[in-house]
Amino acid sequence: MDKPAAPDYPCAMASHAPIGILDSGVGGWSVLDEIRALLPDESLIYIGDSAWCPYGARPADQIQQRVFQLTDRLIGWGVKLVVLACNSATIAAVEALRATYPIPFAGMEPAVKPAAAASRSGVVGVLATEASLAGEKFHRLIHDHAGGVRVITVPCPGLVELVERGELSGDRAAGVVNGYVAPLVDAGADVLVLGCTHYPFLRKVIEAAAGPAVTVIDTGAAVARRVRQLLERDDLLASGSDDARLRVLTTGPEEQLRQLWPRLWAQSADDAELGRLEE
Repeated sequence: MDKPAAPDYPCAMASHAPIGILDSGVGGWSVLDEIRALLPDESLIYIGDSAWCPYGARPADQIQQRVFQLTDRLIGWGVKLVVLACNSATIAAVEALRATYPIPFAGMEPAVKPAAAASRSGVVGVLATEASLAGEKFHRLIHDHAGGVRVITVPCPGLVELVERGELSGDRAAGVVNGYVAPLVDAGADVLVLGCTHYPFLRKVIEAAAGPAVTVIDTGAAVARRVRQLLERDDLLASGSDDARLRVLTTGPEEQLRQLWPRLWAQSADDAELGRLEE
C-alpha cells in the first residue's frame, strides 16, 4: 500500500487535523457515533476494513500487519490521533503502534471493570471474538479488574457477519444471538459485556435474549471520553470549527457501504463523505 497524498483537510493547525478511526468493518461506527456526539467540532476519517472482515478469526500477527498498513494511510493523511475501534485490532496491535508512531492511540477494552462493579450475582459474561479472547491483554484485564467476580467468556462467530450484512433483527439473528447469550444467563450472569464494536448494533436482540434482569454494557462512550482526554492532554482539541468533516471509507464494496450507512448510523445519513479506499 502506497501512502496517498494528504487530502485537503484543515490541517494548518495541529488541533484542526482530523482524527483517524480504524475497524475491521462497520462495527466501529458504534464508536464513531459516540465520538462525533461528544466532539462535534472534530474532523473524522474512518476506515472500515470490510474486505478483511472479520478480524476475529485471523492470527494476531496478520491482524497487526494489516492494522499497520491502514494506520500508514491515516498517518499519510495527517491525522492527529488514531482510534482502534476494534477489540481484535487493539489486542493485536495497539502496543506496537504506540511504540512506532509519535501520535496518540486510543484502543478498545472490554468493560470488565465496570461490569464487575455492577454485578449483583458475582457472574459476568463477555461476548467477544476469538482473537479478542485469546489475547494476553484480555487475560491481564480480567486478572487486574475482575475483582473476584467470575467472568465467563464466549467467542461469538457469526455476529460480526450479521452486522456486516445489516441483519440486525429477525429469527435468524435472534437464534444466533440466543445460542451465545442463553448459556451465560443460565450460568448466573447478570451483566453482559459487548466485547466487539459490531455487537452494539445487535443490542436489542441481545437484550431480548438476556431478559430484563440482565444489564448489557459496551465501551463506545468510554472510548469517546478517552479520545477527548488525550486531545486535551496534548492541546489538540478542536473548538469552534465550522468545517468539521466526516469521511467514511471502506475496503469492501462501496455499494454495501452506501446501503448500510443509513441503516446503522444513528445521526444524519446525509452528512458524510462515503467512498471506497483504493489499495
